[in-house]
Amino acid sequence: MTDCIFCRIATGDIPAQIILEADSWVAFHDLNAQAPQHALVIPRRHIATLDAATEDDRALLGELMLAGAAVARHLGCAETGYRTVMNCNADGGQSVYHIHLHVLGGRRLAWPPG
Repeated sequence: MTDCIFCRIATGDIPAQIILEADSWVAFHDLNAQAPQHALVIPRRHIATLDAATEDDRALLGELMLAGAAVARHLGCAETGYRTVMNCNADGGQSVYHIHLHVLGGRRLAWPPG
């Protein structure tokens, strides 16, 4: 999808501060950080929302979660704690329609989040 900013980051057409990457996903620093450590983990393949995911995406979704844990370890916030969040659609806070997992850490996170 050529007009999707995350697809363009995944292909390297738009630069990003890459943290980790694999064949099926890429993790990078969020430009609008909401915590001292705030990364996004995206699949390289375009899936607009979590609701658009299918049974065929089950393994990929699991990879994203494991990638989130690897990113937290890499950023040094796994031991003290971190949060993973995947927003879905406008009322859920999704602003870029390419699924992405937020990994937030580096400070105590409040609950409820918003």
